[in-house]
Amino acid sequence: MARFLQTAGLAVGLIALVLQFAITIPASMAAGRGLLSSIVFYFSFFTVLTNIAAVMVHASLLSPAGYAWFPAFAGPRTRTGVAVAITLVFIVYTTVLAKLWQPRGLFLLCDVLLHYVTPALFVLWWLVAGADGRRQWSEIAWWMIYPVAYLAYALVRAPFAGEVPYPFLDVAKNGAANVAVSALGVTALFIALSVLAVLVDHGIGRLRRKPVTRR
Repeated sequence: MARFLQTAGLAVGLIALVLQFAITIPASMAAGRGLLSSIVFYFSFFTVLTNIAAVMVHASLLSPAGYAWFPAFAGPRTRTGVAVAITLVFIVYTTVLAKLWQPRGLFLLCDVLLHYVTPALFVLWWLVAGADGRRQWSEIAWWMIYPVAYLAYALVRAPFAGEVPYPFLDVAKNGAANVAVSALGVTALFIALSVLAVLVDHGIGRLRRKPVTRR
């Protein structure tokens, strides 16, 4: 089961990311951006970066030689952090962003794969095999580095690029106060998901250590 979920997660993630790149770059250039700006635009989305991290976790742990291709992504602390981040992707998209646009064709396919399918596959894999029952509360601060760094990057880039990856981060349109409220809300959600992840991890650890009673 775990191997299937990992393989499916890797395959679907790679296909979705490559396809999204292949259709985003031409569309971005048609909208007036240059090639380099279009590539930066593609990598400016939290969804894309988080799905790349999920693919790296799967790829690292699926090595046929028995060692991690990407050791930094193989550890239980990192894969739990990625599980939290990709759950955030799913929740924010389904509750806030999905209603803001109506993708069609290949854009719709990528939309479904990156926001629904890959998060489901990764979280299911984490529940089955990724959690180890040893996550510490202090690790939440380590996981927070990623979303906070991303938020800082998106806000610093906005005045220079003249655009933001997500509408709720648009200071020019929404005002600094509203953007701050949105950012704090997303940050609070990430912290809540992190707390839940530690609790679930501990619960999984207790279940695995529980002796099986034979009758």
